[in-house]
Amino acid sequence: MSKLTHIDGDGAAHMVDVGDKADTIREAHAEGRISMKLELLEAIRTNAIKKGDVLATARIAGIMAAKKTSDLIPLCHPLALTKVAVDFRFLDDGILVRSMARLNGKTGVEMEALTACSVALLTIYDMSKAMQKDMVIHDIRLLSKSGGKSGDWTAA
Repeated sequence: MSKLTHIDGDGAAHMVDVGDKADTIREAHAEGRISMKLELLEAIRTNAIKKGDVLATARIAGIMAAKKTSDLIPLCHPLALTKVAVDFRFLDDGILVRSMARLNGKTGVEMEALTACSVALLTIYDMSKAMQKDMVIHDIRLLSKSGGKSGDWTAA
């Protein structure tokens, strides 16, 4: 069994020291979906939601969330992100959210990309729940990561 990186010799959780790691360009991409009725999808598409521009608000929320990931996820390092992007694609039954996080640093940005995607999806839900409460957020996943000692990885 491999040694756990976030557990010390006494079994206590701790933050990994990345101080000796080399800075590299690191990037991660994530995606998730929110399913909804056609009526709501069209209201979002035509910017007819009473709370305002759903996708613009969700984009800003996702970017802000990526920057706060270390405040939300225990043992994550605070990172100086150089780029966060959140994009949307309309599907027949909902919206696909894709996010990207990048930095030049000592540790990866997978959690930041996943957090951006998750909070963007939650924001779509929050801004649209007056029209439909049974939307479903699903399939949040890491698509790829690059950089660092472990190299590149892409989902199957």
